[in-house]
Amino acid sequence: MPEFCKSDREGRILTVTINRPDVMNALHPPANIELAQAFDDFVADPELWVAIITGAGARAFSAGNDLKFQASEGGAAVRAPASGFGGLTGRFDNAKPVIAAVNGVAMGGGFEIALACDLIIASENAVFALPEPRVGLAALAGGVHRLPRQIGLKRAMGMLLTGRRVSAAEGLELGFVNEVVPEGEALSAARRWADQILECAPLSVRGSKQAAMDGLGQASLEEAMAGHYPLLGEMVRSEDFIEGPRAFAEKRTPDWKGR
Repeated sequence: MPEFCKSDREGRILTVTINRPDVMNALHPPANIELAQAFDDFVADPELWVAIITGAGARAFSAGNDLKFQASEGGAAVRAPASGFGGLTGRFDNAKPVIAAVNGVAMGGGFEIALACDLIIASENAVFALPEPRVGLAALAGGVHRLPRQIGLKRAMGMLLTGRRVSAAEGLELGFVNEVVPEGEALSAARRWADQILECAPLSVRGSKQAAMDGLGQASLEEAMAGHYPLLGEMVRSEDFIEGPRAFAEKRTPDWKGR
């Protein structure tokens, strides 16, 4: 059984909880390995359509890399799985939606995990930062690249070059937070967002995510729109492609199959 994370499935939703509250859910190599396996299983399971990641306790989503553990190991760079920090920051093969329910501190690698998710739901006490330069490091688990793409260069540089802390309210204003909710309600709000996603056809959701993410790598809007996105092809060939318009015409809720 995993020691440093918990996985709970409820219908089509998988909730993964980082479970090191004694160190504010900071991650060391064993925790990274467990999280990578949890998300490997999520990607491979056709019965799971949406994932939520959160942190145990009320103090922290994740304080990032466990620097004390790193120092105890001689200060060498911590190796992460191929899928990246928390099993998410280097995972580019997952078309299923992942939601971050940020309850408290999301610092360094913890913030990078949240940035690697498709949505960020934050409690009012959430705090975000990429403070790596303050300890002689850099946000190399995607932070230096994802943040400018998500909120624009100048706003991102204001965080990257200072390591300053940003509240949930400011995160919403900057654009990397989708919703701010009262303390203690981030997970329930994330589940509400997950339920809204589940109202949509899963192949439509995955095709939309693939096209949006892969399209960002194209040089122009024209090239992005002309791009080839295999999951959109799967959507068009699916049973759900027929079921959606039929359910609309019959004034009933669609019965999505995901195939």
